[in-house]
Amino acid sequence: MNLEKIEGTGSQEEKAGKLFELLAQLDPISAKYVVRIVLGKLRLGFSDMTVIDALSWMEVGDKSLRAKIEHAYNISVDSGLIAKTLKEGGIKAIEQMHITIGIPIRPAAAERLPTAKDIVDKLGKCVAQPKLDGFRLQIHLDKTGPRPKIRFFSRNLKDMSDMFPDLVAPIEAVDVQTLICEGEAIGYDANTDTFLPFQETVKRKRKHGIEQAATEFPLKLFLFDLLYLNGEPLLDMPHEQRYHLLKKLVKHDQNNPLQFIAEKEITTAKQLEEYFYEMIEEGLEGVVVKRMNAIYQPGKRNFNWIKLKRQEEGELEDTIDCAILGYYYGAGKRATFGIGAFLVGVFNKGHDRFETVAKVGTGLSDVAWKELRTKLDAAAVTHKPVNVECAKELYPDVWTAPEIVCIIRADEITKSPTHTAGKTAHELGYALRFPRFMGYREDKSPEDATTVFELKEMFEHQKSR
Repeated sequence: MNLEKIEGTGSQEEKAGKLFELLAQLDPISAKYVVRIVLGKLRLGFSDMTVIDALSWMEVGDKSLRAKIEHAYNISVDSGLIAKTLKEGGIKAIEQMHITIGIPIRPAAAERLPTAKDIVDKLGKCVAQPKLDGFRLQIHLDKTGPRPKIRFFSRNLKDMSDMFPDLVAPIEAVDVQTLICEGEAIGYDANTDTFLPFQETVKRKRKHGIEQAATEFPLKLFLFDLLYLNGEPLLDMPHEQRYHLLKKLVKHDQNNPLQFIAEKEITTAKQLEEYFYEMIEEGLEGVVVKRMNAIYQPGKRNFNWIKLKRQEEGELEDTIDCAILGYYYGAGKRATFGIGAFLVGVFNKGHDRFETVAKVGTGLSDVAWKELRTKLDAAAVTHKPVNVECAKELYPDVWTAPEIVCIIRADEITKSPTHTAGKTAHELGYALRFPRFMGYREDKSPEDATTVFELKEMFEHQKSR
């Protein structure tokens, strides 16, 4: 059975039918893991980075090959292919791996700074782009075969190719043979000439009723980076050259769903601040500021890109993206919901684990609490996951696999003797004061959510305000 080769109209139903036939032939335990493979949620308690370390140990007995294996993984996110290549050809074969159309590249990520002055002091002359609040997509186009092939990958590299039929024709019309680019797809109201909030855009993420959703919630796709063009990788090309090539590929037409992102050259903090408030007035989140000579570094978060987001008085200048780790049974009215609060954590890359940062009990309506309970029950596990660090006094009534990412806003970050985020033998942990739920980040994997390192940086910025 090769589900990947089933394409076109009705492909979801055909894939489901084939899968049902397979499951009917399996014992219950085998069926459970086949379903988890399809969902991409094996829940084994480790990340792909642990697999990369393991491959290095397999080859040389230590982690010395991690950097080379990770580089190959960053440009070709297929751990099975990486393992096969290493096993059959050794590290030389890994060093010769290259970008392949149809296999995603790990996206670069932006750092954050609290003010326009901090950013200009850091970067000097730079460019700023609007920060749209939509789906970050990586688009792969291959027109070398008998018919064009288009793949859309999400921020966390899930294949979303069937979800955007309205974007297929505009992508096919681009005059290239092969292409990998990045863009932000965002809901757009042509009647008011305004962007829709993320809560509306996210309604396009579905497996059924896709054509109807495309009509009800039309998208515009704003391309902001070019990674591969006509067989040539562009990762080592400076940003300004990649952007110049990108602009040449997209015809400027307001009626075309495919656009390229605007860009403004910045030389002073005043310029950046004015442009930032201009974007806020248009209903956007803020701006992303980029170093003009920066290469594209897959899988890396650094100061080549810096985001500046809306600040709210009396609150952190940014929200925190957290993984939900479990929930607590409710009391009073919430006892009828079966949930009264939930535990969230951030990711510690150094230890490859999630560490607790807050117990959240506000920000949801009655309906939203019930919906959250349903989501968490689907991710429930019988014991604390091995990649979760939590003080016993915070153990939830129900543990969940750390796979649901939510947006949390808080008044401030404080030091905590109880929460484990950033906690060491000599340092207290970090916690969120007055945390409240703001929504889900279905476009992010738990490992791509806020990290302990970022939380520490936000704590330091907060102290200097």
